[in-house]
This record gives sequence, structure tokens and C-alpha cells, in this order.
Amino acid sequence: MNVFVSYDHSEDVHYKELLRAWNANTTFDFKFDLRSPNVAIDSTEASVVQGALTKKMKESDYILVIIGKKSYSSKWMRWEIERAKQSDTNLKFAAVKIEPGNISPTGLSWSTAISNGFTLSGIVSALNNAKQASIM
Repeated sequence: MNVFVSYDHSEDVHYKELLRAWNANTTFDFKFDLRSPNVAIDSTEASVVQGALTKKMKESDYILVIIGKKSYSSKWMRWEIERAKQSDTNLKFAAVKIEPGNISPTGLSWSTAISNGFTLSGIVSALNNAKQASIM
């Protein structure tokens, strides 16, 4: 399965690295892109990054949203979630909350498959329970 991972790049990069390590495990079968935007979403360079991220989304089946303490305020995550719902991508949504009390970013629906706690089994379960995004 191809998975696009959305996370707060300034706060939760450690969890992306854990995914990279788990990806080496043959029982955790998914592919994900390790590049991250390093420009502000409202900068003049944002459209180039958005184009590259859209291409990666179109090559994916799922979006996995890593919900950290500050994810709810990430403009990039909000954009990625909304873009993933569009008809030309329309990804299946799964999410994992690093801590159960973390607030979900805007745009995640009540039907998103969410796991509490960043564990291999929790992520696999969320991906297995992922549902197609409803187009709004």
C-alpha cells in the first residue's frame, strides 16, 4: 500500500523517523515519501511544493495523519487533508494520535480511522480500518 504521511514537520519529525525504521520491517508493508516541505505555505514558493505533494498524493492509496500536540494549528497539514479529499486524489484516511488528548487538525472527519498512541499495531489497525474520504 502507498501511504502519504501528513505531520507537523517542525514538531513531530521523530515519528516520521520511526515510520522509516518500521518500514524496514517486512511485516509493515507500505511505502511513503520521506520529503517534507521546508517553506511556509503562504510563501511564493508554496505552489511548487503543493504541486509536488499533490503528485505524491495521487500516487498513494491512503493518507496517514500523525496528530501531535501542535498539529491542529499546522497550515500545511490542513492543506494536505483538504487536498487529499479532492476527487482526483480521494485518499482513504487514517490517523494516529501521539497522545490521546491531542487535538485533530481541521478537516479530519468523525469517520477517520484513529488510533491512540503511536504504535506499530495501532498504525496498522488504523490503515486497515481506513475509509474513503467523503468529498465535500
